[in-house]
Amino acid sequence: MPEQHTTLEQAKASGAGPGGLDDGLVTVSENGTGPYGQLVRAGHHVLAADEPEPAGADSGPGPYDLLLAALGACTSMTVRMYADRKGWPLEKVTVSLRHQRAHAAGRAGRENGHKRADRIAREIRLDGALDADQRRRLMEIAEKCPVHRTLTEGAVITTTPAPAQP
Repeated sequence: MPEQHTTLEQAKASGAGPGGLDDGLVTVSENGTGPYGQLVRAGHHVLAADEPEPAGADSGPGPYDLLLAALGACTSMTVRMYADRKGWPLEKVTVSLRHQRAHAAGRAGRENGHKRADRIAREIRLDGALDADQRRRLMEIAEKCPVHRTLTEGAVITTTPAPAQP
């Protein structure tokens, strides 16, 4: 039976991570913090996720916060890699994101009989002595980050049941 951890500290102290999990595998399990607290493991990294109060205990970012974090981190990293490869004077990238649910015509998915569309607003700040063409190109490159493409082009998600633990 796999080792169970109820807190981030216990998971980190156990040495969970390198060699213990497959590369690319992310495991999420309940951690006992409030009704929705989760323990997220990605390689040797451990973090919490939760719903905000009053529904949850607010012990970590919520699922959409984590989604936005993934998009923001990927955007920043992609822009940074490109600028570094070109030798451009990019000093710092800051990506601010917000998720909203809005009703929209012509979208699949229904909420209370009304169509809705999830919207993500992303603002990218590029600090440094970049010229207008460099800034324009870096904004184009931001659209090519892998997480952005996954979100806009879609992903195939397969779900299979795992064997129950006694």
